[in-house]
Amino acid sequence: MKIIKHYIEGKEYEGGERTGDIFNPATGEIISKVQLGDSNVVKKAVDVSLKALEGWQNTTPAKRAGIMFNYKKLLEENVSIIAELVSKEHGKTIDDAKGSLQRGLEVVEYACSIPNLLKGEFSSQVGTGIDTFSMKQPLGICVGITPFNFPVMIPLWMFPLATACGNAFILKPSERDPSSSLKLVELFEEAGAPKGLVNVINGDKEVVDALIENNNISSVSFVGSSNVAAYIYEKSASFNKRVQALGSAKNHMVVMPDADIEQASDALIGAAYGSAGERCMAISVAVAVGNAADRLIDSITPKINKIKVGPYNDKLSEMGPVVSKQALERIQSLIASGVEEGANLLIDGRDIKLQGYENGYFVGPCLFDKVKTNMNIYKEEIFGPVLSVVRADNYDQALKIVKDNPYGNGCSIFTRDGDTARDFSNEANIGMVGVNVPIPVPVAYYSFGGWKNSIFGGHNAYGMEAVRFYTRVKTVTSKWPQGLRQGAEFKMPTLG
Repeated sequence: MKIIKHYIEGKEYEGGERTGDIFNPATGEIISKVQLGDSNVVKKAVDVSLKALEGWQNTTPAKRAGIMFNYKKLLEENVSIIAELVSKEHGKTIDDAKGSLQRGLEVVEYACSIPNLLKGEFSSQVGTGIDTFSMKQPLGICVGITPFNFPVMIPLWMFPLATACGNAFILKPSERDPSSSLKLVELFEEAGAPKGLVNVINGDKEVVDALIENNNISSVSFVGSSNVAAYIYEKSASFNKRVQALGSAKNHMVVMPDADIEQASDALIGAAYGSAGERCMAISVAVAVGNAADRLIDSITPKINKIKVGPYNDKLSEMGPVVSKQALERIQSLIASGVEEGANLLIDGRDIKLQGYENGYFVGPCLFDKVKTNMNIYKEEIFGPVLSVVRADNYDQALKIVKDNPYGNGCSIFTRDGDTARDFSNEANIGMVGVNVPIPVPVAYYSFGGWKNSIFGGHNAYGMEAVRFYTRVKTVTSKWPQGLRQGAEFKMPTLG
């Protein structure tokens, strides 16, 4: 059986006594194993990264940009290969995998403009004969800890911009589906990046702790659950590291009575059930206002029943399995709790069986109506194909539901009324808001990030926020002597 190893200094690297199983989620079969690293592997990767930094930090931004242009081209040429690697280990459809790669490619394209993004500021004559200017300088070695649900997109949010800013990078992908992340780094080196600039360590908490505790590492970027994000934020801060930790979500879509119900239901289908709901920006709660509720359910029910569930290699599949047996069992448990607590389960996908894939981790689309905010299916991030409809009497009540939720990743509103849309955009205490857009993931030249318990740390992902995260600002105030030297001054210098 194939054993997936670490990738350090441009080649496979063996390290760690433990291994983990990698499954095909469609069949439940073990298809390979992955080495789980330890502190010795971390030390090796850090030593290699320090060596790579020596030359890379002095490489011109223009040369780094040239590598990014090459990298973008190579990624585009290898879309099908990368998507196959993602789908085989994660379970999502090929089209879904290609779509997530495209969103990562947008960040690589943004990194191509790094000479412009790294420009500092200059002020002449801030005092008599005194000039002040600022520059952005790299941090050193940056770490990215990425989740299973986007094994390509989220690494591409991180290491292209980090390295374009002059840093080295250590990637710790999910041990459930690491193959596509390894391919990304191989292509990066093929594009011209020095070997050892980006290294990959497979592992679990042992590796994460070793990375955080290493004094040569300057920053940690993370995407995953809020519980783990809080742990990484607190531990990293105690080791004086810069932290960017994105956590859980419970995204709401408010549907107003004046909304185009057909448009809203079509949007809701893809946002709730795409990638089997395993997206941090998936819509898991529809807040239906007034008489919109019954119309929305009438419109969405037949569409849900037509969703084609199947393995990724079936071209007709619109939704694949969830990633693991543990995920499947957790989703089924939360669905059962919803029934027990009194929600109305209109569509129950728990008993779906596919011929030839009886041991796969499939759960069909589920739809709940009359969900209350004190129920577990509302409070918990299900991370599966389960949509809850919460009924609200009016807009103010709907807005309150959104604002009272402890998570603040994304939300949206469907309405024809501009005043309502504007008020919602301003008042929702959520990091990303969509108006008649169900999944408001920003383009690469903005930034991705939630509010409340959906983020820990002061910086969002990608965009100019990421450039600020991966650099530190140095400000220089200079004065060049004119004429005769006047000798030492012992008073506090002033700008007069």
